[in-house]
Amino acid sequence: MSQLAFPIANTFGLAARCRQHLRVAAPCRFGVDEPALVVGEGSNLIPLCDFAGSVVQLADQQLSWQPQGDDWLVTAGGGCNWHQLVSELVTAGIGGLENLALIPGSVGAAPVQNIGAYGLEVGERIDWVEGFDRRDGQPFRLSASDCRFGYRDSLFKQADGQALVISRVQLRLPQAWQGRTSYAPLARLLDGKAVTPQQIFDAVCVIRRQKLPDWQQLGNAGSFFKNPLVSAEQAAQLAAAEPGLVSFAQGDGSVKLAAGWLIDRCGLKGLAVGGAAVHSEQALVLVNRSGTATARDLLQLALTVRERVQARFGVTLEPEVRFIAEQGEIGFDQALVRFLG
Repeated sequence: MSQLAFPIANTFGLAARCRQHLRVAAPCRFGVDEPALVVGEGSNLIPLCDFAGSVVQLADQQLSWQPQGDDWLVTAGGGCNWHQLVSELVTAGIGGLENLALIPGSVGAAPVQNIGAYGLEVGERIDWVEGFDRRDGQPFRLSASDCRFGYRDSLFKQADGQALVISRVQLRLPQAWQGRTSYAPLARLLDGKAVTPQQIFDAVCVIRRQKLPDWQQLGNAGSFFKNPLVSAEQAAQLAAAEPGLVSFAQGDGSVKLAAGWLIDRCGLKGLAVGGAAVHSEQALVLVNRSGTATARDLLQLALTVRERVQARFGVTLEPEVRFIAEQGEIGFDQALVRFLG
């Protein structure tokens, strides 16, 4: 496959290539005659092998905001860097996204994953998204409710939305700002003090830098697994059997468990398979410890983690990252069958 000459950028540091890179600034048609993969900055991608088509990124990096009634309306191009957007808004005195500071990736990719951290998901702040269908170039605008936001999920990850490319996002941020500081590490760091968006932004950056390794120093894709949702009954049973269980009650009656705590409780910090390992400080992060990890190393490690957690807690972990094969994205179980046999 010598024609696959272009590397696929990914923060885990896996070696993979594609046929060409494209940067698009307007609605257009692509991915009809060959596979196409739309990416932000590669921070949530696991390329399992070379990709047989084109990798596409958005070029629009325009950013503006204006007041409307009781809100700020922030409009950002899909090619904007997410953390830079949050930083610029906080510097301008506009709060509402500071809990999502230091999350790598682009604005166009943020709604796809419905990124979230420290008590906030981006779907709560989105007014609308604009883009186009890459099969025919037809533009669209969708409201937040049309985007089917869920926990690390959206329309754009589902079968009927995977051809939709987000090129611009409008966020609605309340001028009557109220900080979210209930997340335990954030609350401890702020120590109950009256806060500003800048103080929460700074605290989130401190916590993330303490918890998560810098991908430029140690390849990783951030949180590898989602925090699993279980019933209140199952959570109560686990809490009785496992003192110190970290959990968070949800509004729908379910309970979210801390996946990192489950992995750590199984004694898996530092577990290595080839060049891949569970991070020694944050069990939710899998790392390319030597820069030589292969997709097979990573898949075997992720499978071992899932099996150990399942055996001890009866809880199945689901990856948060996206797995990319020759023709496009595939599920974790498909990847295991295909690349581990």
